Amino acid sequence: MQQLTAPHLSNTAAQALLNAIPEKIKLGLVAYAAELEYPIEAVIEMAIAGFLDEDAISFIDCQPISNNGKLKMLDSDR
Repeated sequence: MQQLTAPHLSNTAAQALLNAIPEKIKLGLVAYAAELEYPIEAVIEMAIAGFLDEDAISFIDCQPISNNGKLKMLDSDR
């Protein structure tokens, strides 16, 4: 598997993901991107980063691991 070196999701990767997810999820992401007037790759990146780290809005500021080495979303101390 090719490792990404760019700090953001590419349009090509976003389109591949959109082609692989259920239609209702795709429509929701596309509608949200249109509402915000953001590119679809930014909205998908926000969704993934926000799932892993509720304070993150992009891959750059996403810190999914807390100080105790656990995923933040699974960390019961939070």
